Amino acid sequence: MTTPNLSGKKVAIITEHGFEEVELTSPKKALEEAGANVHIISSHKTVKAWDTDHWSIELPVDAQIDQVSSDDYDALLIPGGVLNPDKMRTQRPFISFAEEFLEAGKPVAAICHGPQLLIETGLIKGKEMTSYPSLKTDLTNAGVYWVDKEVVSDNGLITSRSPEDLPAFNKKIIEEFAEGVHKTRNAFSSSDVAN
Repeated sequence: MTTPNLSGKKVAIITEHGFEEVELTSPKKALEEAGANVHIISSHKTVKAWDTDHWSIELPVDAQIDQVSSDDYDALLIPGGVLNPDKMRTQRPFISFAEEFLEAGKPVAAICHGPQLLIETGLIKGKEMTSYPSLKTDLTNAGVYWVDKEVVSDNGLITSRSPEDLPAFNKKIIEEFAEGVHKTRNAFSSSDVAN
């Protein structure tokens, strides 16, 4: 099976300082190798990574969170790290940006602690998701059906547990990002009513 081509697709990666290094760099490389144009978006000009137990690389930021629109991107990626999503979930621009992708049915991928930001959107109730195990209770309280699998995809929402899941996560995000917009689950139509 050939890898889907993401040529012409624009992917936003939102992050603050303290993202888990490999949870940003590995998916970014996989997406770029599949042909996607990937932008790192933050409230800073550069972002510093965390690597297991110490600060590590610093990456340039392509755009500021308060100057971008979800209309400019086809998909969203949220890397984990304990610090990163915890900082983003307290800032309205990051929450709003994620909300827009979910509302539009555009693919959203989050790994490890990344789903923590999605809780703040109020749009994940009823979704099947996974995450780093310590978020299980938080996600369950948000109405999520939490499962312990390396990668979970629910109508364009892709989640994984940890860096060990990156091979499966990267493969699934490329597949889902290539698929594009998914029918939004929150949109109720008459066809949803059983006859």
